[in-house]
Amino acid sequence: MEQRVVVVIGGASGLGQATARLLAAGGDTVVVADLSGTGADVDVDVTDEASVEALFDGVVEQHGAFTGVVNCAGTSTLARVVDHDAAEWRRIVDVCLTGSFLVLKHAGRRVADGGSLVSLTSLNARQPGTGLAAYCASKAGLVSLTEVTALELAPRRVRVNAVAPGLVVTPLTAPAMDIPGVRDSYVENTPLGRPGEPEEIAAAIRFLLSDDAAWITGETLDINGGAHLMRYPDLVGLVEKAFS
Repeated sequence: MEQRVVVVIGGASGLGQATARLLAAGGDTVVVADLSGTGADVDVDVTDEASVEALFDGVVEQHGAFTGVVNCAGTSTLARVVDHDAAEWRRIVDVCLTGSFLVLKHAGRRVADGGSLVSLTSLNARQPGTGLAAYCASKAGLVSLTEVTALELAPRRVRVNAVAPGLVVTPLTAPAMDIPGVRDSYVENTPLGRPGEPEEIAAAIRFLLSDDAAWITGETLDINGGAHLMRYPDLVGLVEKAFS
């Protein structure tokens, strides 16, 4: 297999870190990009267009070209719509949707023909959850953005896809798992009866980057143990019960 140069954004922890490790173990050259202070190879802030542009310019300058990008940057909050702070809404959307747009914009300009771009969306792109309005809206928007970008980059044979995980315990989701009833509610609504492992999401991303997925574009791959067949936990209700 030809060695790839792959940029993993949000690769210093969680699903991004698992993906970077799996790709590197398979022989790919992996550039880990993340926020300053995370120990990444390159600092990037996906909400800052100049930062995103500089990231990809730097990768091209150092490696000559790159063939894959994985965007795992994300954040969330918990608030009912009627109580949602507008600034906090903008923060979530800025990272999860606008940041994804900026990555696709500047990666799409520079990725080698025949390359592959993979974004990390979520079960919440299709399944609403109380208190997750900004996150759900952003991730749903990312699914549509993935499809539009796939259409536009297809003439260069650049494939654009997304992966939508269900519950995987990472630094982003770990705090919620400490709230009584949250983990149990997730598992009860996952037909396969367990959370996912970071390595399982990483394996799906590796597949979408590979030549084995050469005829797949504009796709969002659900990896959630069947949770999309059930209902989403009432996070706000569980939090209110825990702290009442």
